[in-house]
Amino acid sequence: MALEARNTATTDDTVTTAAPRRGIADLPAPRGLPWLGNMLQFKAGHFHEQLDAWCRELGPYYQLKIGRRRMLVVADHEVVAATLRDRPDGFRRTSRLEQVGAEIGLAPGVFNASGEVWRRQRRMVMAGFDPAHVKRYFPSMSAVAQRLDARWQVAAQQGKAIDLQADLMRYTVDTIAGLAFGAEVRTLESDDDIIQQHLDKIFPALARRILAPFPIWRYLPSKADRELEQSMIAVNAAVDGFITQARARMAADPGLREHPSNLLEAMIAAADQPDSGIDDRQVAGNVLTMLLAGEDTTANTIAWMIEALWRNPQALARATAEVRRVVSDPLNPTLEEIDALDYVEACTHETMRLKPVAPQLPLEALRDTVVGDVAVPKGTVVISLLRRDSVSDTFVPQAAHFMPERWLAEGGPGKVANAAKRISMPFGAGPRVCPGRYLAMLEMKMAMATLLGRFDIVSVDTPDGQPAQELLSFTMMPVGLSMQLRRR
Repeated sequence: MALEARNTATTDDTVTTAAPRRGIADLPAPRGLPWLGNMLQFKAGHFHEQLDAWCRELGPYYQLKIGRRRMLVVADHEVVAATLRDRPDGFRRTSRLEQVGAEIGLAPGVFNASGEVWRRQRRMVMAGFDPAHVKRYFPSMSAVAQRLDARWQVAAQQGKAIDLQADLMRYTVDTIAGLAFGAEVRTLESDDDIIQQHLDKIFPALARRILAPFPIWRYLPSKADRELEQSMIAVNAAVDGFITQARARMAADPGLREHPSNLLEAMIAAADQPDSGIDDRQVAGNVLTMLLAGEDTTANTIAWMIEALWRNPQALARATAEVRRVVSDPLNPTLEEIDALDYVEACTHETMRLKPVAPQLPLEALRDTVVGDVAVPKGTVVISLLRRDSVSDTFVPQAAHFMPERWLAEGGPGKVANAAKRISMPFGAGPRVCPGRYLAMLEMKMAMATLLGRFDIVSVDTPDGQPAQELLSFTMMPVGLSMQLRRR
């Protein structure tokens, strides 16, 4: 059942909705404690697994109690999709996220903006990430992939295990910094105290503080809290540097105001317009948003995909054969060759179905509405479980299996072939769908072309030899993945 909120204009600005069958208080809830409810049951790093476990026990609609407040958890993919489409007018990012982000020192960006502020910023961001712009940047992307290759060539020659997550985050930071800001940070060439190591502290801190029942860091800051403060100083200094460099380029070449060469220049040009409503703080917020979102999400997906291929040898063999057949020179692939990697792209979609970097998404209702058949008062937090139906045999045949061919025409006719495509929402849905999805897909295929075209995978390991554990650090990442390679 789709989201049934129906707005009607009235003289007193009230919102009318379809008649609900039940309220949040009528839904089942996990057993909690008196007065506190479920507050102390939230475990940072594994919150998504708890939500999934409660969903298996209680069904696709249930409530969480946080003191006197109630949250709604929804797992029905049709209702989830409709909820995501009801942004930015019906739902927004939670005020808790906004509060914690501001306290950490995150300037407002398109990720956490809402209303008309979001609309202004969204137009700028979408212009910077349109496919034509990304394609113009392709030679620079190829240069970043060459640096990844050089790093892995050294590791392969020395027989060293590669810290997969760390290297892939370097790769994505280098890529997004060049495309969005016209800057070369070259983290792939350094193991020193670099911006990537500071960025890595921000998402875990956000997740930890959002779920914390009491803001102890305000009174007894830990070592991690003090390190976060220093990392924010370093990251904000780097962001200020990107902005200073961009303004210098634009001063030297005024034509960049009419034809900006990257996202940052477009934002500065827009911010400098009279009555733009965009100030330097919002520009800085979007720089940091692009760094954070461009680092974690894409790097995590590539890491999950490499592990999935290693554990599915037939899929690995087919992906490897495609890269070596299609890409004539993996060090200098053409955009047309990367676009032609259909099976590798299918592997990315299948990875994101099984291991989405955002398995759950909390949103806050901006008006009284109805979600499914549940009445939702304004201000209620609604947590959408984005993975539950996409890994259920009820909706996706052989849902637990890694089967990239399901994303291709050979995956089967009709409903079977389209089930995963219809249900999986790794980039979100609706007006706030991820603006960087084309870049992310291109980055992932470039990394896989480098890996499979230039190396043979010797092993992909975890500390306990089992499939990688999931850790939700704002985004969901694999724990402890290492890889050993052999040069071709």
